Formats: sequence, structure tokens, C-alpha cells
Amino acid sequence: MQPHPILTGKRKIVRIDEDKCDGCGQCIPSCAEGAIRIVDGKARLISDRFCDGLGACLGDCPQDAISIEERAAEAFDEQAVQAHLAQKTDHPAPVGGCPSARMFDFSSTATRKERLANDTSAAPSALSHWPVQLHLLPPTAPFLQGADLLICAPCVPIAMADFHARLLSGRAVALACPKLDNQTGYVEKLTTLFAEANLRSLTVARMSVPCCGGLLMLARSARQVAGSSLPIGDWVIGPEGSIVETNEVA
Repeated sequence: MQPHPILTGKRKIVRIDEDKCDGCGQCIPSCAEGAIRIVDGKARLISDRFCDGLGACLGDCPQDAISIEERAAEAFDEQAVQAHLAQKTDHPAPVGGCPSARMFDFSSTATRKERLANDTSAAPSALSHWPVQLHLLPPTAPFLQGADLLICAPCVPIAMADFHARLLSGRAVALACPKLDNQTGYVEKLTTLFAEANLRSLTVARMSVPCCGGLLMLARSARQVAGSSLPIGDWVIGPEGSIVETNEVA
């Protein structure tokens, strides 16, 4: 019996190691063909036909669970990809296996009006997107393109009473703790942001405690690796919420 004509040759295609994959979903936004989906808490290649084998998703996996292998597979089918993408809705797509990692952009006029209409608090939220944790934030997310980015220690919004109005408004935000977080991949992720997102500005907001200085070091290291000259605005906040100092780091 002759082999199926589609499978007569080998080609390069994505391989996902399920043992390493934790279902974070950071690979999904970088796959323009929509070939990867979270199923039962794991990233899975839903069809060989949708994968072009170029590996655009490799660099966004913090667990190093994605690789390129050469095996017998269905040929890449661009028409099938277009049909697959056409079936997607305009609703926010999940980036991960749980709600904490789903990607949302709140910046549209309609979304902003709806939020304001449903917001009964004294001051409306200035948050423009989700997720906000640097570990979960895809560096290629559309809302980061050309953005004013705020890299913020998680304690700052708790300490600073007017955080939303003074620092968050008009900025995309990434939360990271240089003391408690596993920082593996942080410099690489921020380097990608500097290199590809064409940021308009970068602001670091950190607490005055010594360990929080690592946040500024991460931003400076990534900027250097990316070869960027974008100045960094540095805000230092005291434990009681006061602004200790602000600087521009050349």
C-alpha cells in the first residue's frame, strides 16, 4: 500500500513537551496561524496543517517546552489556516489555561465606556490590559506596541494612594518583584520588548527598600542587550506611600 501522499516527506514542525508545559499560554499570541491551543491545561498543536514550522512561538515559552523537530506531517496549508482564523471571534482570546493568563485589551472606546458605566467606585480604574504579571505578559502583545510602559513592583500600588491617576493612567504595565519572583527569562522578555515593541517611554516604579533596586537593574540590563537608548524614568516610593525621588536614567 502506498503511503498517504500528504505524508510522503518529512518537514520541520513544532513539538510541545507536555511534561515541561505548564499551560501558561505565552506561546499562543506569537503563533499567527492559530495552530496552538490550551487543551486540558497543556499547550497542544491542534493541526499539523496549521503549523508552518518556523518556530515563532519558541522564544515565548518560559519552560523551554517547545522545539522544532523534523517528522512526517501533513503539509502546511495556508488556505486551511485562513479558514481557521476566519472562524475566530472578536472576543478576547485566552492566552493561558486559566483566567489569570487570559489576554484582554480594555483600551477601546466602547470597552472604556462600558467599564465607566459599571464602575461605582470613587475613581475609575486606569488599567488598560490584562494580564499584568511580567511572567504572564506576552512581549508581542498588541497593547505593548508603541506603548508607554510601566515596570512596577507589586508593593507600589498598595503603598501609593494615587497610583492609578499618577502612574498607571496612559501606560501599559508589567508587575515584577526582584526579590520574590523567579526571574528566569525576565531580561530576555524585556529585551524583546525593547527590540520589537517600539516603546515610546519606559518608567520603573519601585519601593525604597534595597532589594527593590533589582527592578531597575533588570530594565537597564534588558535595554543594554537590546541596544536601546530609551531613557528610563525611575520612581522610588516609600513604605508609607510618599514619593522619595524621581530620576531619569540615561
